[in-house]
Amino acid sequence: MSSALSPVAGARWADRRTRTLAGLGVALALVAAVVVAGTLAAGPAQVTDLAARHRPPSLDHPFGTDRYGRDLLLRTLVGLRLSLLVGALAALLSGAIALLLALLATAGGRVAAAVVDWLVDLFLALPHLVLLILVAFALGGGTDAVVLAVGLTHWPRLTRVLVSVGRETTAAEYVAVSRALGHGRLHVARRHLAPHLVPHLSVGVVLMFPHAILHEAALSFLGLGVDPGEPAVGVLLADSMRSLSAGHWWLAVLPGLGLLLVVKLVDRVGEDLRLLLDPRSAHL
Repeated sequence: MSSALSPVAGARWADRRTRTLAGLGVALALVAAVVVAGTLAAGPAQVTDLAARHRPPSLDHPFGTDRYGRDLLLRTLVGLRLSLLVGALAALLSGAIALLLALLATAGGRVAAAVVDWLVDLFLALPHLVLLILVAFALGGGTDAVVLAVGLTHWPRLTRVLVSVGRETTAAEYVAVSRALGHGRLHVARRHLAPHLVPHLSVGVVLMFPHAILHEAALSFLGLGVDPGEPAVGVLLADSMRSLSAGHWWLAVLPGLGLLLVVKLVDRVGEDLRLLLDPRSAHL
């Protein structure tokens, strides 16, 4: 049986690919719009108006105002931009760690593979949120501590995926031929392993991005995240706890919905990338 797609299946796959590309473009455009809007709103978000304290949502202030009369929509956009920046840095750090460990496990020999497997099992066995809080606390809190804490705790699952792909690649005949020709482990890792791992790494980093954003918000909510003076979403949610009993529901609900929307958009980007880069999707 031919492995080529039939004309009907090929047309369906092309149509699905077009829809996926369109969805990916829309999601990326919306995420970029949040970043641009958050950058432009950085100054106006700090403007106080004590005569407009705790105003409910209106045409002038779609998200209402906080206890200092600051526009909550502007502060939410600035906070979402900060969350995207922190999440991106943390996801890239985790991705770099996962790639290095995967290369070490697949090209570094049995001892290196055993050490990497032990590290992955150890980190997966630890309660993730507790470990995240402990690392952030040990680093003293702040934006840099959040990036390091999230980045140093999110790599195990991606490492396991990359190690699995790497072991399949090293078992291929062309890798055996390369070794028979006298090429060392560094050459095999650079010329054969890395090209196979990079697509999986790219998708894994993007799919890790939403988790990094949510954990940044959680740490900020607990007071271990970014500077309390910054309008991060976690800080906004923590501040809203003081006013919920007075009926100021918009202080928590609307920033929380904004965070949820951005997380879903980034997750959509990751899922669309996975579909585009996964050759098996052509046969679905």
